Amino acid sequence: MILSTVKTDSGTTAHIHLRNGLVPVQLLNESFHLNFPTDLFSLIQSGRIKELQDWLGSIDQSQLIVIPIDKSKYEPLYRQPRKIWGIGLNYKEHAADLNEVSPTDEPASYMRPDTTIIGYGDEIQIPLQSNNVTAEAELGIIIGKKCKNVERENWLDVVAGFTTILDMTEVDVLKKNPRFLTRSKCYDTFFSFGPTLVTPDEIEDVMKLKIATIINGKVQAENVVSNMTFPPDYLVSFHSKVMTFLPGDIISTGTPGATPIKHGDTVECRITGFYPLINNVVDLKTAISF
Repeated sequence: MILSTVKTDSGTTAHIHLRNGLVPVQLLNESFHLNFPTDLFSLIQSGRIKELQDWLGSIDQSQLIVIPIDKSKYEPLYRQPRKIWGIGLNYKEHAADLNEVSPTDEPASYMRPDTTIIGYGDEIQIPLQSNNVTAEAELGIIIGKKCKNVERENWLDVVAGFTTILDMTEVDVLKKNPRFLTRSKCYDTFFSFGPTLVTPDEIEDVMKLKIATIINGKVQAENVVSNMTFPPDYLVSFHSKVMTFLPGDIISTGTPGATPIKHGDTVECRITGFYPLINNVVDLKTAISF
């Protein structure tokens, strides 16, 4: 199943992607006397995504009223996860680009606040204090249940789904000192995610997914998940042994390559089989000068 959060006249609600458009969960509740949570974060927290998926598969979907995708305004999947883990230098090629050595013993992980979150179509803002920001396409893992000490072979049991992510970095801050990594990632608008949550059953093989960072329609960097130093199953297991995971927690698994961005650019994260994540760039210094 593929889910999104869409802005409507009454607020933001969870929608399900069907072949011919989107159907709001709220409309399913009203039409079929169901009681599923109607915002995506609550749906994840409820642990009822599989139940909703099974119910949807049991009915004649041709009877459902759908909304055309081109008439839908996507929002971030949700805005207040308890944790956002980022993974640095998880592809050797990316580490080489930064003149860094890719870690081999343990992931180079960091955390960021939810005030960085934006969604599809929102502006990535280059801060007033900055002249050097990069964008990085990444695969996101969304945790589906409270869990601790997850073993690698059981990792998918705790995953609600996967998503597209654009992760930004203030490079000058990072260059001053690698200890400043967290600060370099924490400016407002520096974490875009969505517009879709794709459940694990929709993906034949996570390791074969290709992630690409695209600027103004041109591929700047791409790689496949199988070339990660620390693959998704390891990341889930490792970090679950550091902190208890909660439903809606996010792991941004690392990028095949970062690309400098500037005012007026269009940035995309494309992953095999996923709806692309697209954001435009606004340099606040340039915007103020107009």
